[in-house]
Parts: sequence; structure tokens; C-alpha cells
Amino acid sequence: MLAVLGLQVRGLDPGIEFVGGAEYKVTVPAGQVTQANADKVREAVAGTGIKNAAAPTATTSGDTAIIVQTQPLSTDERAQVADAITSTLGVDRNALSQTEIVPIWGQEVAKRSATGLVVFLVLVVLFIWAYFREWKMSVAAIVALAHDVIITVGVYAWSGFEVTPATVTGVLTILGFSLYDTVVVFDKVRENTKNLRRTHQTYAEAANLAVNQTLVRSINTSLVALIPVGAILYMGVTKLGSGSLKDLALALFVGMAAGAYSSIFIATPLVAHMKGAESTIQESDRRAKARRRHQADRYAQVPVFSEDMPVYDEPGEAPSDAGRPAARRTGATVPDPGARSPEGSAGAPVVRRTPSAGRGRTPAPSQAPVEESASAGRAQPKRESRAKRAKK
Repeated sequence: MLAVLGLQVRGLDPGIEFVGGAEYKVTVPAGQVTQANADKVREAVAGTGIKNAAAPTATTSGDTAIIVQTQPLSTDERAQVADAITSTLGVDRNALSQTEIVPIWGQEVAKRSATGLVVFLVLVVLFIWAYFREWKMSVAAIVALAHDVIITVGVYAWSGFEVTPATVTGVLTILGFSLYDTVVVFDKVRENTKNLRRTHQTYAEAANLAVNQTLVRSINTSLVALIPVGAILYMGVTKLGSGSLKDLALALFVGMAAGAYSSIFIATPLVAHMKGAESTIQESDRRAKARRRHQADRYAQVPVFSEDMPVYDEPGEAPSDAGRPAARRTGATVPDPGARSPEGSAGAPVVRRTPSAGRGRTPAPSQAPVEESASAGRAQPKRESRAKRAKK
């Protein structure tokens, strides 16, 4: 939100390579190459009253030069700006070199960068789709990349840094870093959800487990990469004053930090949200929740007492209701006292095992009472020993 607001409020400041202009390089003794002298030169150029030189940039370049850049100027205006620079620093006119920069080269760089970005995004979508066999992961990866680019561009807008070719190079570099971290997390998600039906986890829980398993690795990798980039950014801003170096370092620093965040908190949750809308995943999630409920309390599905429930005097006995068999009231069949049970005892009811509840299965209703098989009273064949069979 802050990044988008920065783009709307302040906008980007294109460098001289993209809009064209005049560049002045002044060679001075090493002791005079300081940011304070650069600020004096900038104020002197802005005080000339020239419209295109009202907001110049002045930076130090190494230990021997100060660079001043302005918008395109006419011949007379360039001479006036040169006099202001030399008089402020107290150097001879021979120590000053002027360069007129046209925006053609910068426009060509921007065009080639846009083409490379589009090709890169297309290849990313195809690669992730082919590797993971899942287009939803491609969409999540593209959303994470867009997040990283917006954050980086927004920070540039708030910082006031100029957009130079080095900035474009840094933005293209962070895309690869962000994608690498995202693919690692997605690979762990695929591993955890490969046999989802055999586990007691939902898809979202398996994805969250994958994030937890790769979280420490992602943080360590990001910190190891951010420490040297942060050192380059510090030296470029405070010591060297080199525009290209600090522009590249700022893009890399912001993009790497945003890439580590997006792969964990944006890409993976987005995949879990999109996969949760699939019917197969919803069914698998319901089974996983049912298994967990059954393991937590195996007797959670025991029916509560109701007024029309049959009453049993003792376990194993037939139900009765005020002297009248409940089987007649409910339509069930009362066991015949004279019938033989499979155990050979007369009058013993045949006990059917009740299917386990809470496992996601519904037992089919019985079509007929369980009766003794007709073959129970016949003599059953016996298997003779191998010695007797050999004699025959």
C-alpha cells in the first residue's frame, strides 16, 4: 500500500540516461572531493536562474572528481553553468569536461528491459507449470514477483533515487532471487501433499508445514545475501557517492528482502487458498478432519438417549418395552427360541457387529434378519493327512 502510494504521490525520477541532459565532470584535488563541496556546486548551479538547471544533481566520483547533471541546456546556458561550477570550486576551466547526453540510449535500454521482462515471465509460467504440473503455482509465483517489483519501485519513489540503467539491472536480478526462493517452498509443498490421503492433514496444514520446514533456510539465505548488499549500499551512499553503485545496491537490497517475504507469506498461502476450492481437496480435507475426530474421541458418535429408543435389560438380551418385544414395535424380527445358533446353542440370538462410527462410512440397512446357514447341520468334509492321501 505504501509503495503504491509513493508511486502516486512522488513518482519516479528518471535519470539523465532516460531523459537526456548535460553532464559536467570536474577534476579537483583529493582533499576537496567531499559531499559538502558537491552540495555547494549544486546550490551554485541552481542559483544561476536557468530553468533546466533549477534542480541539478551533484555527486562525488571516486577521490578526484565531482559530477554535476542537469536537464538539456543550450550553448549559452552550458557556458553559464560551467562558469558557476569552476568559480565555486576555484579550479581552472581545463579541469572541467562537458558531455551532452541524448535519451536515445536510455530509451533503448528501457525497451530491451521490458522485452526481457515479458520473456522472463512467460518462461517462468511455463517452467513452473511443467515442473509442478500445477498452473495455480505459476499464478502464485507471478503474483509474488509482481509484489517484489512493486515494493522495490515504491521504495525508489520514496527515496528519491534516480532510475538509471543500474536500477533496471537490479530489478531484473531480484526477479531471479525471488523465484528461486519460491520454487524451493513449492517443492516442499508438493512433497508434503503427495500422499495427502494417507495422512491426517488438510492441504492448508501440509502447505503450512512446508513453510515451517523451509523458514529457517529462507531466512538464513536472505540474511547471507543482504549483509554484503547492505554494505555496498552504505559505502555507495555515504562514502563513494557513486550513483550507479548505490542504485544497484538499493534495488538488490529491497528486492531480496521483499522476495523472502513474498515466497513465505504470499505465494504459498495463495496456492493453498486456490487449491482449497477444488472438490477433491475439499473431500480430502473432510476425511482428514473426520479421522482426527475419531482418534481424539472414539465414542464421540454414540447416540444420545431418546424416548423411542429400545431398552435392553442386560447386554446381549433382546429389547423389551413394557412386556412387549420392541422388535415387534420397530418391525424387526425376534429370534426364534428353537433355532440353532452358529455356536450350537438353542435360542441364542445372532449378534451382528455394529460398524464403527466416525470413520466417514454409513452402514447399509439390512434387508433381512441374519439366519443360520442350511449347511450348518451337515457333516463337513475333513482334510486327510498326506500319508493317507498317498495310500489311495
